[in-house]
Amino acid sequence: MKILCVGNSAYDITSIVEHFPKENVKYKIQNQVECGGGSCGNAAYLLAKWGIETYFAGLIGNDTYGKRIRDEFRTIGVKSDYLEIDDNYKTTTSHIIVNQENGSRTILSYHPDYREMTDVDITITPDYIYLDGREYNMAKKVLKQFPNAISIIDASNDRKDVKELCSMCNYVVCSKDFMKKVSGIDIDDTTKLDEAFTILENEFNSTIIVTLEELGSAYRNEENKIIIVPSIKVKTVDTTGAGDIFHGVFTYGLVQGWSLENILKFANVASAISVTKVGGRNSIIDLKDMVKVYNELR
Repeated sequence: MKILCVGNSAYDITSIVEHFPKENVKYKIQNQVECGGGSCGNAAYLLAKWGIETYFAGLIGNDTYGKRIRDEFRTIGVKSDYLEIDDNYKTTTSHIIVNQENGSRTILSYHPDYREMTDVDITITPDYIYLDGREYNMAKKVLKQFPNAISIIDASNDRKDVKELCSMCNYVVCSKDFMKKVSGIDIDDTTKLDEAFTILENEFNSTIIVTLEELGSAYRNEENKIIIVPSIKVKTVDTTGAGDIFHGVFTYGLVQGWSLENILKFANVASAISVTKVGGRNSIIDLKDMVKVYNELR
């Protein structure tokens, strides 16, 4: 099975502080973690790490951070045939402040003047297409070029272009905030989930999954009932990349042919485990360890 991931890749620099910094004060950082990041890049990294033939299409600069991203992809097995490297583009970077007091994160992202990758010719035939809502033109192109591929989008932004891509995908895996904004319904009251699901299903004509943060995730089953799949309780250290890991595991479960309920159970656990460690890619558990933990929880 081949998966084509189209979207954003960035470089993360995470600093761990005892408490959130005050303005105009100099702090000495005792612990700092650096690794590749970006929502689509992290999902692609997980899929390759877990043994899936994974291709990444996106844009990076021909700079130090871009080289580190390429090296990470190469080491883990992500095929970068469609990774565009631009001498005049600076790789997206995120400076992340993790507050040890409560595990919260504050992200300062540097995005150069926005531009998309050029019209790259995709020469493989993917079985699955994973999108994060970035690289709109390339994403739209591959969805049209490979109509038989199963498509998944990480919907976290309610921009018009993202919603258009959602209407072209088989699975819309969205954040709680996205569902709130698109449906206009406050799903903090989970009794209103059915109504919110119906609105998104009608708008996108897709299978809808929503992540509910500490509550887990939810889907509509074959009996037309909304099922909330609970997560596990952990001590939060750093939430960076947790959503990306969820989406990567969700895609992995589809490839394996699992039921939606089992996919969400597995994705919930992997995502929860990730927040107990610092860094996005650093917190992606090995598949054999994930299976062991999952079986122990059953």
